[in-house]
Amino acid sequence: MSRTTPKAEKPSTRTAARWSAVCGVAAIGLGVAAGELLAGFLSPSVSPVTALGGVVIDAVPGWAKELAVSLFGTADKIALITSIALVTLVLAALAGLLEYRRKGAGLVLALLAGAAGLAAVLTRAQAAPTAAIAPVVATVVTMLFLRLLIQRLETWRPVREAVDMPLARRSFVQLLGGTAIAAVVAGIVTTVVRRAGTVVSDFRQAVALPAPVTPAQKVPDGAALTLAGLQPLVTPNADFYRIDTALIPPAVNPPEWVLKVTGLVEREVQLDFATLLSKPMIERHVTIACVSNEVGGDLIGNALWLGWPVRELLAMAGPKPGADMVLSRSTDGWTAGTPLEALTDNRDAILAVGMNGEPLPLEHGFPVRMIVPGLYGYVSATKWLTELKVTRFADDQGYWTPRGWSDHGPIKTQSRIDVPRDGRSVKAGTVQFGGVAWAQHRGVSKVELRVDRGNWQEAKLAPGISTDTWYQWQLGLQLSVGDHEVQVRATDATGTPQPEPRTPVAPDGATGFHTIRVTAN
Repeated sequence: MSRTTPKAEKPSTRTAARWSAVCGVAAIGLGVAAGELLAGFLSPSVSPVTALGGVVIDAVPGWAKELAVSLFGTADKIALITSIALVTLVLAALAGLLEYRRKGAGLVLALLAGAAGLAAVLTRAQAAPTAAIAPVVATVVTMLFLRLLIQRLETWRPVREAVDMPLARRSFVQLLGGTAIAAVVAGIVTTVVRRAGTVVSDFRQAVALPAPVTPAQKVPDGAALTLAGLQPLVTPNADFYRIDTALIPPAVNPPEWVLKVTGLVEREVQLDFATLLSKPMIERHVTIACVSNEVGGDLIGNALWLGWPVRELLAMAGPKPGADMVLSRSTDGWTAGTPLEALTDNRDAILAVGMNGEPLPLEHGFPVRMIVPGLYGYVSATKWLTELKVTRFADDQGYWTPRGWSDHGPIKTQSRIDVPRDGRSVKAGTVQFGGVAWAQHRGVSKVELRVDRGNWQEAKLAPGISTDTWYQWQLGLQLSVGDHEVQVRATDATGTPQPEPRTPVAPDGATGFHTIRVTAN
């Protein structure tokens, strides 16, 4: 009986195809990690990934962005990053397959992806001159390792059998494993976030906020109700909502920050951070809200802001006759069109540098942002502020206006039930309801509730800090055993109640009564 010599191990066609896809993922993973790591040192505010994310955000139609906010709320950035990662994985696997089946095809796909990253970086307003280096390096690393990995895979799968096949397999696995480990160690998004966060943390620690010349309004006795579950009268920074188009908050060094006033003015003005801090600051409690806030939503918060009145800066520039809008610009290129009147009247619109007693958090606009009472944030609350262009609504548009939103955005009267939550079970009898109501720059005069579409009952309305903040309210309602619908409505200080018909957030804010359902046992 003759002895059979064991055949050398080699992968099947299907197995080789799978390994080639893994090669693509590993190569592009390492390339992206290298680019992000390099960007962390050369251009902390802009990297290939964040630049591509910014391009995607700008390109997505308004309805899609609104859908993302409604689905994910303040986690919309995480959802976008996850989506980008999934698309990248698919393209990476495809590049590996193409390169294995036809030499050079996968490299072309990697080159095109790199070109897209480079183009995206070059479009970002806050990109440093050296920012373009990162996508170039990422592309070179990706193409180099993709070719090396596929070559090792091809060596493992020769046309003829060879006795050194186990060595070829070991060499391929070692290179693939080393590539994957290098990509993981570098970190893709985490590296960028850590780098930018560390830089700005150092910047913030060096900032000493001045004492206000005009302190904040005294919080009236009884303004903060004690009902368990109510949102606090002043929202902590960590809990304050964040909605913007910046995938990663820009890292701005205060000594390098400059605010320019341009456009239809008698004289252009430039203001640096040290000069701004030397101005007579005022403190104001102001409630700001996102236009994407649905009825009963939580995209709203009240904070104590420290800043210099915008009207003082505009007075230095001298707006020309005919101007009716100020186009404010963020360091990342985002813009908002604000009525000139709202920045020059007595509502105390400010260039804010402080939030609840500390320098602005990075994600809330550090070092300087605008706060304008009475207007939705999309037309007023520009973060990372860098320019004020005095102009006309007929000549310029903010970021959201061409995407289907109105060019004026006064905040609508709204109210919300916080206690009890929708769908909860409660004990039959007297049930305590509580929540907040707001009508910024007008004030709230009355809050009422009704059960099962019955008669309206007036709630206890706590005194507001000012007409520019929300008000807390509380009311005990008698509920019999069973399911009940409870609605709330507010009336502003002019005597105008909030409208009942439900309307969507676009184009200028939602309306309707917040309605919850509870079961009394």
